[in-house]
Amino acid sequence: MADQKNQPPKQSQINIELDEAVAQGIYSNLAIINHSVSEFVIDFVTIMPGIPKSKVKSRIILTPQHAKRFLKALNDNVKRFENAHGEIKDYEQPPIPLNFGPTGEA
Repeated sequence: MADQKNQPPKQSQINIELDEAVAQGIYSNLAIINHSVSEFVIDFVTIMPGIPKSKVKSRIILTPQHAKRFLKALNDNVKRFENAHGEIKDYEQPPIPLNFGPTGEA
């Protein structure tokens, strides 16, 4: 028993599957983020020039804790990308008027 106390705890592994349809991914050039007390909702949209109507292609719902972890992970990855490839230029774009239905709250 004493030997087990000195050993680091074993980490469990998670087996994550990725089917072909999901592996193809969905292109998005707009993310709309809303939140309530209990969740963050991120809608990914593809807007095409000259086409006045678009649809939400994917929706991700996160707890506030997972949203904060996601923000940190994305920030870390952007920093690593910029260290390897140079600064990502953030070009100013005019605001897009959105007609996104009623504002909801969960």
